[in-house]
Amino acid sequence: MADSTYLPAHTMRGAKVVNSSGEHLGKIEDLMIDMESTRVAYVVLSFGGYLMGIGDKLFAIPMEAFKFSQDGHDCTLNVDKTVLEKAEGFDKDKSSLTHEELDRVYTHYGYKPHLKR
Repeated sequence: MADSTYLPAHTMRGAKVVNSSGEHLGKIEDLMIDMESTRVAYVVLSFGGYLMGIGDKLFAIPMEAFKFSQDGHDCTLNVDKTVLEKAEGFDKDKSSLTHEELDRVYTHYGYKPHLKR
């Protein structure tokens, strides 16, 4: 059996995301790698029609907010629905976040900003 500590990033793309109650939230669109630290900076999530018609936007969420299944095809997002509803989204054509935007994302979800860890 392969070591379950590591997963290829492509296996997480399209993974179904649920909350702790099992409600379907959306899917993982991408993982953004910080080229300086060589770590995952954030997960790009699409919520579909889940949150008040914001399906045309994507959302950056810290990797630490997720718990992944062993195969990486499903994951649980450990974030309260009200926090998600107040999250700042970004347009699908935006290539990546700035350092300042990423700091705001981490702070919004209650994590120490990415570059300050």
